[in-house]
Formats: sequence, structure tokens, C-alpha cells
Amino acid sequence: MLRLEGVSASYRGLKALQGVDVAVEAGEVVAVVGANGAGKSTLLKTIAGQVATEGTITFEGQSLRRLAPHRIARLGVALVPEGRRLFPRLSVEDNLRLGAYARRHDPDRFGPLDLVFELFPRLKERLAQRAETLSGGEQQMLAIGRALMTKPRLLMLDEPSQGIMPKLVDDILAAVTRIRGLGVTVLIVEQRLAEALAIADRAYVLQTGRVVMSGPAAAVAADADVRRAYLGI
Repeated sequence: MLRLEGVSASYRGLKALQGVDVAVEAGEVVAVVGANGAGKSTLLKTIAGQVATEGTITFEGQSLRRLAPHRIARLGVALVPEGRRLFPRLSVEDNLRLGAYARRHDPDRFGPLDLVFELFPRLKERLAQRAETLSGGEQQMLAIGRALMTKPRLLMLDEPSQGIMPKLVDDILAAVTRIRGLGVTVLIVEQRLAEALAIADRAYVLQTGRVVMSGPAAAVAADADVRRAYLGI
């Protein structure tokens, strides 16, 4: 579904990615892990068209190079960015409906609302609340829900557990597994390495902008160097 070959990128004047090769097959959950500053977020922004790149990026056989971010989104690639980037003074309902804007000519553009409410019942209870009044976990649910309103085939999540209480982290990661079960492919960057690898099929480890290890998630989780570097074991 998604393939990066020899991708390099600079972000804020620094070389953030160097010759990165990544492949994501349809129906997978693929985790990208590594220390802060390894280039994980830049990788997702690169795929979403927000960072200029060198190399090849294809989605379902179509090149994403030089495509504007909104055109990439219309192809079926949705990014839930680090920090969520909600419209804070708008209601939960308005944030969700704005997620369907790219599909505004589709008579069923609000159809995914039922799925969002099934995954995150809290959002249905808080439709009239402004997004800024929600807890961190609820805001993350809203950001994922807004992305699902685009009917993505590839959902990219950047640090979905950041700033969230542990119980809601469990709920969000469980939702990721359910989203995959609905036929949506997931590429996740996550600081909670053990939890991310537990729900992923495969994983890539980034270090200073390079892929230093890749393979089945269970094998990456069991690797002694990974456990020592990122789990403190």
C-alpha cells in the first residue's frame, strides 16, 4: 500500500531523515519507534506532504512526491498529528463535521459518524462541548474521529498516547486494533514502545534519521538492544 525508498528530508534546517526505506502492506498495523529526535514525526509529515523530500514515496502505486497535503488526504491518507491540532473553540460535533469537508460533495459524507461514536462513545456524550474543554484523552479521541471522517485507507497516528492518563491510553490503543479490523491500515508513531509493539504486526526502529532495525513487531520487542535502549531492561 505504502512504500518509501531512499527518502531523505530536512526539517527546520536539520537533516531529519536519511535514506529511509519503509513498506506498509494493506491491513497491517506498522509501528515506528525510536528516541526523541529520531525523525519519527518527520517521517509521517513527509508522507502527508508537509515536508519536502528526496527519494520515492508511493501510495497504492501513485507517487506522493510534489502532491499538496490536501490532495494526499483525498487519496485516502489521514494524519492525526502530534498535539492533535483541533479547532479548540469549536464544538466536538463541528470538529467531526469539518473532518468530512474534503468529501463535501458526497451525500453520505457524515456516515462515518456512527463508526466514530461506536469507537468513542464519550464523544457522542460531549457533542455540544467545545474541544478545548475536553480532557487530553478525549481530545485524542476527537482527533482520531475527525481523521476517520475522511474515510481513510491509511491512518497515521503521531504519538497518540502523549499527555494522556494510562486508562485512556489503553482505550485508544484498543481502538487502533478495532480500526484495523474495519479494513483501515495503520502507521503509528508511539512513545510507549511496549504497547505499540503489542498491537503492531511489524515495526521499524529509527535512530538519527535512519532505519536501524525492522521486522515483525514481536521480534523487535524481544531484541536485547531494543529492550535495553528503549525499555530499560
